[in-house]
Amino acid sequence: MTASCPFSPDELRRLIVQHQGLLTPAAGKDAVAQVLRQISYVQLDSIYVVERAHHHVLYNRIKNYQPKMLEKALEQKQSFEYWSHATAFLPAEDYRFSLQRKLLIQNGNTHWFNPEQHLMNDVLARIAAEGPLKASDFVSQGKKSAAWWDWQPAKQALEQLFMQGKLMVARRDKFQKVYDLTERVWPSHAEHQPPTEAEFADYLIDRCLQSQAVATVQQIGYLRKNIQAVLKSQLQQQLEQGRLHSFLLAGKTYYYRPQLALTNNIPPKLPNKVWLLSPFDNLVIQRDRLKQLFNFEYQIEVYLPEAKRRIGYYSLPILYKDQFIGQVDVKADRASKTLLLQHLVLSEQVKLTDALKAAFTKAVVDYAGLNRCDHWQLVKTSTQVHDWLNPVRVV
Repeated sequence: MTASCPFSPDELRRLIVQHQGLLTPAAGKDAVAQVLRQISYVQLDSIYVVERAHHHVLYNRIKNYQPKMLEKALEQKQSFEYWSHATAFLPAEDYRFSLQRKLLIQNGNTHWFNPEQHLMNDVLARIAAEGPLKASDFVSQGKKSAAWWDWQPAKQALEQLFMQGKLMVARRDKFQKVYDLTERVWPSHAEHQPPTEAEFADYLIDRCLQSQAVATVQQIGYLRKNIQAVLKSQLQQQLEQGRLHSFLLAGKTYYYRPQLALTNNIPPKLPNKVWLLSPFDNLVIQRDRLKQLFNFEYQIEVYLPEAKRRIGYYSLPILYKDQFIGQVDVKADRASKTLLLQHLVLSEQVKLTDALKAAFTKAVVDYAGLNRCDHWQLVKTSTQVHDWLNPVRVV
């Protein structure tokens, strides 16, 4: 029988923030690998109105983060690029578990594209002969060639070969993928055996609970196909073995490791700190979970027509201690090196204290630095918030 929640709402939020690696930033030459192991993955995204999402996620969890740190982790094979619930950087230790999806796609499962096999053979042969190539390297550049030999068919063939595991991303060149043969990118790949269904389910459970503290079966299998049955089976087995406990919250069964409930594991309080989080941050990416556990409704408005946007094109959730207190639409004006807070919206329940102002100001100044901006400027907000922030409005 599922018990009631053993944690207060405050304790639960603090535990989740802690497990997300936000309270104790990683440091040192292996910081990227350490964060990836803790939070399971870092999602890539191409939007560039501010620094890209994958760098933003790592910046919030690594002391003095610089984008070159991620590039170094990839070079040193501490991380690799593949599909999680979306394209992501994954910890090297998880390579074996990427084989599960790769084999499914090799055996006929579809991803996005279904290019003809002879096109994939031609692409693979060219990379084998010439070395790492980008999709743009396949453009005919005005010369006569086979009709398919342009960006779109080549891109589709490259992506299918990537998803099958025959190619890997060796590096990124101005965000373009540079593909190479898997055996050249990841020489030890042949040593890994694909997991069984049960092993893969256990892996998803372990990674999710390590990074999120508590989770439902739906959250553990987020955006993964045909996984629910085996997940439920493995969760039940771990419950019976005493490796898991569960509780009921708002009609949903949440699972957690027994040691989580030890008093000395629960942070007594959180620092006076504001985090400006990426829309693709691991803490906020599952919106239903965010609503249930943090009582925060969030929607990225990039994909909405401008007339329907309430906050703005690229709004960041604002986390203060263990509470989400609002959103801010941001843009880096790179010509003037100014971070624009185009629209700042705080919850009406937020107390506009000096402590919050200090924490928010530091968060904005630091985030401006990530975006190589020397200044920040508040463009739009409510009169009350404007007056509260006015003395430090432009730095």
